[in-house]
Amino acid sequence: MAILIVVLIIIVVFLLFIIFGIYNSLIIAKNRVKNAWSQIDVQLKKRYDLVPNLIETVKGYMKHEQQTLTKITELRNQAMNAKDQDLKIKANNELSKALGSLNVVVENYPDLKASQNFLMLQEELSGIENKIAYSRQFYNDSVMTFNNKVEMFPTNVIANMLGFKEKTFLETPDVEKKNVKVSF
Repeated sequence: MAILIVVLIIIVVFLLFIIFGIYNSLIIAKNRVKNAWSQIDVQLKKRYDLVPNLIETVKGYMKHEQQTLTKITELRNQAMNAKDQDLKIKANNELSKALGSLNVVVENYPDLKASQNFLMLQEELSGIENKIAYSRQFYNDSVMTFNNKVEMFPTNVIANMLGFKEKTFLETPDVEKKNVKVSF
């Protein structure tokens, strides 16, 4: 009888160990997703801070392009003030499209393209966009790891019991999926 009690205690302790191990791995994966999103947020904040400087530099050259500049400013404000992650993603995708159209418009202003201040801001914006792309990749990798844990046995049993839900991947904005036209 004593051996049976000892065996039951060992089994219960083993099961608790497995359950807590699974729970802790889910928490680690969830926190990685949060960290990945905060890294994107940091880069977006840098972009938000840079956009007004870029607009001010461009304004003097582009009197006829006021509509483009106004749209970028509005989209920046929408992105900064978005209340939840999905709205922030959508607003930033729109801002990316608008910044892409700004680069197209800039081609019509050779003096602006030669401006040292504009070139510096454009280079900084390009660097931030690269960091955002890397951060998006890291976020999606973290989401994939988390979602795998939530969906795969045996962690899915614990995940469902504790209310862990799948996370959404970040999609590439449509503007970034189009072919780039290169002409000489």
